[in-house]
Amino acid sequence: MAGNPPPRNSKRDFDATATDLDEDLSALSAADKGGLMKRKSIAVLAILFVYLAIIVLPPLPDRLVLFPSTRPLDAGGAARRAIPFRDGELEAWCARSEGARRRGKADMFTLRFYGNADRAERWAEPDAEMCGERAVEVWGVNYPGFGGSSGPSRLSTIGPSALRAFDAMKEVAGKRPIIVFGSSFGTVAALHIAAERPVAGLVLHNPPAIREMILREFGWWNLWLLAGPCAARVPAALDSISNARVTRARAVFLLAENDEVVAPKYQALVMNAYAGEKRVISLTGAGHNSPMEANAVSALHASFDWLLRLNPE
Repeated sequence: MAGNPPPRNSKRDFDATATDLDEDLSALSAADKGGLMKRKSIAVLAILFVYLAIIVLPPLPDRLVLFPSTRPLDAGGAARRAIPFRDGELEAWCARSEGARRRGKADMFTLRFYGNADRAERWAEPDAEMCGERAVEVWGVNYPGFGGSSGPSRLSTIGPSALRAFDAMKEVAGKRPIIVFGSSFGTVAALHIAAERPVAGLVLHNPPAIREMILREFGWWNLWLLAGPCAARVPAALDSISNARVTRARAVFLLAENDEVVAPKYQALVMNAYAGEKRVISLTGAGHNSPMEANAVSALHASFDWLLRLNPE
């Protein structure tokens, strides 16, 4: 018979095996940890790079706010006017009311700015026709990068281009009054002009407070890491609250009750900050793009007489 195997010290063998396993696992764990830390570092650096690129590169705030188009549009009976601006030109579409056409001249001028995705070709003629027997000449302005206005489309060009358009109109209007009329984003340009130039009056339809909207509407989902820098990079010229605080011209506010784009609370921020005399026409039940009802149009026309009265010194 074969002999029995020599007795084993099972506890000692187990301890040795366990020790060897721990050493192997420790070595493997150290290698894995090193690789994991390296991957985490690369990921953090990549995220940081993307974040810095997003907040530093100019296009982000521009792309969040501006939606330019350049395709040809029918301007109806409006005439195109090219205004020299920097190395290119601004495009304005000009139309006269029935009263101005009948008399062969305009008694007043309206400089018109539209929304951040809209175009002047659509509205210059209808805006003039809305004035009826009042002798008005309307200039609807396309922002840089919109329509036939030279680009690129940047927030930084809105303020300077608005002032250039006003100065060009002033050369034509002479001593005749100019009312600056802005709708939605167009109120930003209108308020900047009124803060920098003597205007006869303002009409502000659904005015947004851009910085506050970026922070409050878009900050929560990114913990303000993106919204904060984007809001900070909105040019000071487009700060409607600051511009409202220093503007003394009379103003009419057209405020849509159910605005789904510029919530009434943001419109109120601009309206409450306004330092000059003001009248409010509430657009009951209206949304952001709702056409004005006949009673609101009548109230606006009646307000023109109030706007055109000389402001007391």
